[in-house]
Amino acid sequence: MYSLLLAIIYIAFISLGLPDSLIGAGWPVMHQDLGVPIAFAGTVTMIIAGGTILSSLASERVTRRFGVGLVTAVSVGMTAAALVGFSVSDSFWMLCLWAIPYGLGAGAVDAALNNYVALHYAARHMNWLHACWGLGASISPFIMSFALTQDLGWSSAYLIIGLVQAALTFGLLISIPLWKKVNPIVAGDPDDEESGRGATHVPLAKALRIRGVWLILTAFFAYCALESTAMLWASTYLVTDRGVDAATAAAFASLFLLGVTAGRFLAGFFADRVGDRWMIRGGFLTVGLGVVLLALPVQTTVLALAGLVIAGLGCAPIYPAIIHSTPVNFGRRNSQAIIGVQMAAAYTGSTLAPPLFGVISAGSGMWIFPLFLGVLMLLGLWMSERLNRLNRSAPAALV
Repeated sequence: MYSLLLAIIYIAFISLGLPDSLIGAGWPVMHQDLGVPIAFAGTVTMIIAGGTILSSLASERVTRRFGVGLVTAVSVGMTAAALVGFSVSDSFWMLCLWAIPYGLGAGAVDAALNNYVALHYAARHMNWLHACWGLGASISPFIMSFALTQDLGWSSAYLIIGLVQAALTFGLLISIPLWKKVNPIVAGDPDDEESGRGATHVPLAKALRIRGVWLILTAFFAYCALESTAMLWASTYLVTDRGVDAATAAAFASLFLLGVTAGRFLAGFFADRVGDRWMIRGGFLTVGLGVVLLALPVQTTVLALAGLVIAGLGCAPIYPAIIHSTPVNFGRRNSQAIIGVQMAAAYTGSTLAPPLFGVISAGSGMWIFPLFLGVLMLLGLWMSERLNRLNRSAPAALV
């Protein structure tokens, strides 16, 4: 049963990534069919981000009330319904309407699953699971491309992913009893309860007052801001500031995301031995090396291209390690509440940073791209190291 539940969780993480790249891949056609300017994509993504932030903040109370199995199934069901809704939307306002349950479902399942894995599984699985998310996010553009090249329309891609999510919802509903059998509740021990179900609720205000929480929230915000900014603006920087041709720049920009995904698969093989703290520290330092190579004022573009790939590899272990170390740093009974807040901080960083950089670079020029990434890297490293000093007596990893 342990292996069966783990397989279900792996499939769920792939499914989590599937919808995330659809809007970006299909929007050049979608905005024309819907009759709206291309800039309106930001409105849809902001609505989705708002929903994920709200449901992440509420995840602790909801998960304790209903259990992680049911929350996961219902949340995936909400995203499935939203994706099918996207597929039948023939106007922009309908797209915005369906973006609400999409965001709410995505945030709840993300927080619930991440906390469950952090509590019950080794660090290697956290890295491999997040690599599976990257795999799902890499697959969906190909599904959109297939739908468009076969003249099926962008709505068909959403329908395909929606049906996949619906099938997963059915499987998750059947698997709900497994969540208790694999990691059963131990009477009288709230720390061993299934993802905290039935234990004392940890209010948001109380969670934010726990020592060190603001440090990890800032570090997580900085990391996700760095990752999303690099994903959106790396190609533009390479073309406009380093003189790389557009095709090569696009290829290496995609290698950044592939580096994150491949790096998480690799990190899983030694995460348990190295420990979460060193994975975070080493990840940020590797990102710093990549940023330095991006910024070096040399004529050759080889170093800049290599720097982008190295930065992607450095990003790989940071997100999984921050999540996996939460029960150790803040206590098992507090982890669901804090991971929910961490998810909210992550979504806030990834939503706000790319447009902020766009505004800054419009006034200063694209040369500031490595500097912007470098500041975020240093902020994340500094905050995580400060937290380490506060928790020197805690073990380096939960295994």
